[in-house]
Amino acid sequence: MKRIGKVERTTMPDLFTALIYAIVGQLISVKAAEAVWGRLRDQLGEITPYSIAIQTPDIIQSCGLTQKKASCIHQLASRIEHNQFDLKRLILLSDEEVIRELTSFDGIGRWTAEMLLLHSLQRPDVVSWGDIAIRRGMMKLYGLRDMDKKKFDQYRQRYSPYGSVASIYLWKISYE
Repeated sequence: MKRIGKVERTTMPDLFTALIYAIVGQLISVKAAEAVWGRLRDQLGEITPYSIAIQTPDIIQSCGLTQKKASCIHQLASRIEHNQFDLKRLILLSDEEVIRELTSFDGIGRWTAEMLLLHSLQRPDVVSWGDIAIRRGMMKLYGLRDMDKKKFDQYRQRYSPYGSVASIYLWKISYE
């Protein structure tokens, strides 16, 4: 932290926008995610449950998403728009409860839920095993050639209860 200095992080206070952005970013580079996000915003305008629910999954997919992601985004928006899922209720839940709620959607995995916890709900202790950049940052920081889940969890416990701050620095380290 002394060497790198203060790292500014971007947060997305709107839960819906943050969740859609996390789904877009699943398993693709940051640069690719930003390009798809730009096309999605150009096509739909403001990203809201309504603006997505009135589209077809094919229109959403045409922005550069896989069919699975487009269907997931459409289903999520439709369920929120029709009051079948209360996204704001997540604020009241524990981290694991948020993960459980979100991963009940086909197409939303643990990583996506953890990104929402970190970037939108701003939870203090999120270090995602599923994030390759965080693992790469750990390996670089500690001079490791590989990392298994057990070793990762040992480091993650060291960072607690400030794992989210560690995640931000680990991302920065991984891209140096």
